[in-house]
Amino acid sequence: MAQKKYTLQNNPFSVPTTDGKTIKEHFGNTTDGNSEISIAHMVAPSGWSEPFQTPEFDEFTFIIKGKKQFIIEDDTVVLEAGQSIKIEKNTRVQYSNPFAEACEYIAICTPAFSLDLVNRED
Repeated sequence: MAQKKYTLQNNPFSVPTTDGKTIKEHFGNTTDGNSEISIAHMVAPSGWSEPFQTPEFDEFTFIIKGKKQFIIEDDTVVLEAGQSIKIEKNTRVQYSNPFAEACEYIAICTPAFSLDLVNRED
């Protein structure tokens, strides 16, 4: 019998959070041990924000619903549904949702997201 050349993900890993954000990693370090790429479906509630960070991975974000704010070094960028962005590794960035509506988005990191590579500021 031939080996399947695809992996169907029906049970993404729900990353525990304390800030109201939901993170479901479909592929990456926690789900299938892949350190080259991670793909996660996220929902950031209204008022959510993270500390500044300087990740050691490229991060691609595609907004499905709502809006998300990015402070990228000295620029403030707001993405809306249907828009996407690539933020290059070793770039200081802060993610937030200061808007009234929750923001649903897909995040893809290469190499895969890892707490050891995110370099969050205290």
